[in-house]
Amino acid sequence: MVDGFHRQSALASLGLYARPRPDQKAGVRMGERPFHTMIGLRGDPDDAAFLNATKKAMGLPLPLTANTTTGKGRITALWMGPDEWLIAAVADGGGKIIFSLEKSLADLHAAVFDVSDSRTIIELSGKHARHVLMKGCAIDFHPRAFGPGQCVQSTLALAHVLIHQTAQNKRTRAPTYNIYVHRSFAEYLWTWLEDAAGEYGVEITVA
Repeated sequence: MVDGFHRQSALASLGLYARPRPDQKAGVRMGERPFHTMIGLRGDPDDAAFLNATKKAMGLPLPLTANTTTGKGRITALWMGPDEWLIAAVADGGGKIIFSLEKSLADLHAAVFDVSDSRTIIELSGKHARHVLMKGCAIDFHPRAFGPGQCVQSTLALAHVLIHQTAQNKRTRAPTYNIYVHRSFAEYLWTWLEDAAGEYGVEITVA
């Protein structure tokens, strides 16, 4: 990972921090959530020692059901495959998690690797956020099929992404999604999302 003072977010060239304007009528809200620590984790879900070690290291259990997540505080574990997970955490606490996982899993058949700088997160929310995703992704995002705490790997406007629904407004049922996208596709995907959301009204937000 590069030194903090040298880091630029994947969308830095778009000048998003200069664009926020509160818009209560916007049907979609978009913002980059950069500099999260992201940790790739591989291991045997049938190995109780592995599950216990990861739970002790992170303070939360790994999700074992396909396309689900677990979270505690500002740490989220996302299911990526039968023996693969992505651990996402705010940047200031990520180093401790990596160290703790490596220490806990040192004697087990497992792998821990830092992939923090390979992706950024685009947060998409609002009453029409679901409709925007449906324009470019074949996944069924209807609330009966995909809700808070679920995640899925797919293509969105031909870009490979990991989509995690983090919340749903209790009153309006408007969803909030974190879209994990590789840096090389981030500007392209942002531009596509902003264009796709244009008919609903777009508000740019910052963390």
